[in-house]
Amino acid sequence: MKAAKILASVSVLAMVMSAGAALAGSFEKTATGIVVKPDTGAAKEVRLEVMSDSIIHVLAVDDPARQQMPSLMTVATPEGAFTVSETKKDVTLKTGKASAVVSLETGLVTFYNAAGKPVLTEKQAAITPVTIEGQSFVATRAQFNTGTKEAFYGLGQHQNAQMNLNGEDVELRQHNMDVGVPFVLSDMNYGVLWDNNSVTRFGNPTRYGLLSRDLKLTTEDGKPGLTAKYYVDGKLILTRVETDINYQYLKDVAEYWPKDAALSKASTQGKSVKVVWDGAMTSDQDGVHKLRMYSSDYATLKVGDKTIFDNIWRQGWNPWYHNFETSFTKGKPVKLHVEWKPSGGMISMHHNNPQSEADKHSLSLTSEAGTGLNYYFIASDSLDGVIGGYRHLTGQAPMMPKWAYGFWQSRQRYETQDQLLGVLKTYRDNKWPIDNIVQDWFYWPEDQWGSHDFDPKRFPDPKGMVDEVHKNHAHVMFSIWGKFYANTDNYKEFEKKGYMWTQNVKNGTRDWVGAGYLNSHYSPYNQEARDIYYRQLKDKLIPLGIDAWWMDNTEPDVNSNERIEDFAKLITPTQMGPGAIVHNAYALMNTKAMYDGLKVDQPDTRQFILTRSGFAGVQRNASAVWSGDIVGTWANFHDQISAGVQMSMSGIPNWTHDIGGYAQETRFQGSDVGGLQENRAAGGTGTAGDLKEWRELNQRWFQFGAFSPLFRSHGEGVKREINEISPAGSDMRANMVSYLELRYRLMPYIYATASDIYYNSGTIMRGFAMDFPNDAKAKNVSDEYMFGKSFLVAPVTAYEARSRDVYLPAGAGWYNYYTGERFDGGASITVKAPLDQIPLFVKAGSVVPIGPVTQYVDEKPDAPITINVYTGADGSFSFYEDDGVSNGYVRGEFSRIPLNYNDKTGELTIGARSGSYKGMVTNRTFRVRFVKAGVASTAYDAFDKDVVYTGAAVVVKR
Repeated sequence: MKAAKILASVSVLAMVMSAGAALAGSFEKTATGIVVKPDTGAAKEVRLEVMSDSIIHVLAVDDPARQQMPSLMTVATPEGAFTVSETKKDVTLKTGKASAVVSLETGLVTFYNAAGKPVLTEKQAAITPVTIEGQSFVATRAQFNTGTKEAFYGLGQHQNAQMNLNGEDVELRQHNMDVGVPFVLSDMNYGVLWDNNSVTRFGNPTRYGLLSRDLKLTTEDGKPGLTAKYYVDGKLILTRVETDINYQYLKDVAEYWPKDAALSKASTQGKSVKVVWDGAMTSDQDGVHKLRMYSSDYATLKVGDKTIFDNIWRQGWNPWYHNFETSFTKGKPVKLHVEWKPSGGMISMHHNNPQSEADKHSLSLTSEAGTGLNYYFIASDSLDGVIGGYRHLTGQAPMMPKWAYGFWQSRQRYETQDQLLGVLKTYRDNKWPIDNIVQDWFYWPEDQWGSHDFDPKRFPDPKGMVDEVHKNHAHVMFSIWGKFYANTDNYKEFEKKGYMWTQNVKNGTRDWVGAGYLNSHYSPYNQEARDIYYRQLKDKLIPLGIDAWWMDNTEPDVNSNERIEDFAKLITPTQMGPGAIVHNAYALMNTKAMYDGLKVDQPDTRQFILTRSGFAGVQRNASAVWSGDIVGTWANFHDQISAGVQMSMSGIPNWTHDIGGYAQETRFQGSDVGGLQENRAAGGTGTAGDLKEWRELNQRWFQFGAFSPLFRSHGEGVKREINEISPAGSDMRANMVSYLELRYRLMPYIYATASDIYYNSGTIMRGFAMDFPNDAKAKNVSDEYMFGKSFLVAPVTAYEARSRDVYLPAGAGWYNYYTGERFDGGASITVKAPLDQIPLFVKAGSVVPIGPVTQYVDEKPDAPITINVYTGADGSFSFYEDDGVSNGYVRGEFSRIPLNYNDKTGELTIGARSGSYKGMVTNRTFRVRFVKAGVASTAYDAFDKDVVYTGAAVVVKR
């Protein structure tokens, strides 16, 4: 017996020694990586898997027996060769292009790129047990690269004009206008995909709180709190002390609003209400503090002697955060003045104490709920490569149909089928290019949301309507929701299966339609629920021949402006557990329901889904994302630039926005769903000056839309069609039409660039860091971007601005698109920006194919193509074609013609065509134009050489 015990002890010791863990921790090699059991730290095991030669998966667990929930965002499986080596202190897992070194003592990981350079170092990792709805989960945090100066991008779409995210705080909590994607990439050419579906914070791990949590607030006369004064039509009604500015949610307004009869809703109807808060804020911490004002309606904020926000506006039911920073000296009061003009909206103020500089400038991710600390390290030699790694993990984006890159006309909403068909006819009669028209919500009977039926009075022949759209060479998109009225058969089917969130109905909450109806959303977190959702649509809508699907309200916003703890009760339970653990993933699973069903029933048709929210992996569901119910203000217009770039750099390439903003101030509206054109006559509040501003805002925004991945006009309150929004014969109308036509001229360039999404994990809307990695200044520019790799776009987002400063990145020469003036990169220039021009530059060396103006994308497939060669540098482009609508491209049914320019010899080589597809134009005319300094790109009929191309290589000399 004694000998057996000795042998057993020797055996155990041999196992530990063979695992390389004599002094610190232990590890074992597995078929796909390693498992480390560190001596200390929150993790009992740190599991590493090789996902490819450049991607390593890390899963750290507090309890090895804890069941791990399956990943919703990733679809890749472990693969690739690797080696394992060890020292007394650590173990190294090495792949072809990346490696990870794990401390056997702490379990912390350092990642290296292909050159062996450390690029990501885990400084701390936390796994904290939490109980949610009686079940055991963990909250997690990892912090890397403290004190770093690198630039960070991604994390989805946010509305705060943030570009370089180093030092910024971003909360990933899905919202109408704010899309969280837990993928961050660094200008050091690596990325981190954080595999957690719960609410997650990048930056400061502490959630922002009301001012009084961290700050001492004092009134005008030095008492605790803030002095609040309530006015009605300029008359002071009430003065009182309030502990915070806290009307963030509807319940807050109901609970905290003064009970004075003169301030009641009935008493203030039709009157002007204003609330003013005055006082001071004092901190016990020196430094620059981050604060946020959450507001809707009109609000003004002054801190100290500085006006931070001046009469900013959002629609009442959709408030949002406005970030700012303020310096505090310990113990020294800072004056605070807030003015708010409520008309049904909300307001609150939030703060966080400053972090140390090292913590502030780090890569930190913190999640509220999960089953382990779970992330992927992606190495590459470029940001495009990092995005390619993201798509390897989360799924490739299929090609969108070519017509999706044409113009989309929409409105909230076409009330009848005659309205929709009438708008399409107007475009065709005026020869304004259009490929898509949209039927927004409420085509169903008033009390039948979710039935997928049509109101027979307003839509007597839905199939005939769709057929008529197709006869006019256009496509139609219909709005569909995950929302159902409780009286519908579809709701009841979900409820019977346990797949309907019923708390909103139990609460008796009614929506805004008519008298209001009980409603809620279905839970899409298992296959049967998704199958039911698709089948219900298949029974009613899919046979109509609808071309695209607008999946609205996919956050989901079950009931707007609920307190966070109350909202959590509306989206639980799910088929995977409490709603908290899948909080951010609804759009991913809901679009999956639609896409998976369509793939079965329409296997050779390219699909298009537009979703208001998104998540890591949503691109694999043929889904584009739009920026939600933004508002028609210059500030929110400006925010869309960085919102689109960051969404694109998050690996989700097909993005769009409501041109002109979804909602408008009352001064921009009439009393009917009509427009500002009738405002004064219809009893609105607008003036001639408002009309001028509204038109300029829309004209500038339309220009930006023409250079967005998807070109789409939409909004409520004011009709958005060209003939409605611009006067006949006006310069505005001519300009809108000219940019509409330019979009179609550029279709050969745009479609080839879009094809790169599928073939090379490409990106259409590109941050400067992607193409100019050696230009430090370019990495922080938040109001310009590249449209493809050739065009620099600098939207004008200030009223009556007729010039703007444009930064031209270093390492390239640049041509002004309109004048041909040439500039060297690496400097800012002041550019003329008349109202009819969006500043636009083309990089020297670009090879840009353009076509004629067409009424729809494939109206003239055999028309001559002009190849614009921007001289001054070598360049290339791959001219791509396929049938534009089928999935033949997956089977290799496409063609490419390489275009290569040698600036030294002045030769453009139109290479031999490779590939073919049914209906391909085999012989075509290429017109070559060599663009030099002083040559405007707008001379669309000009060219230098005419080439008859039959598929064999041709060389054209400058």
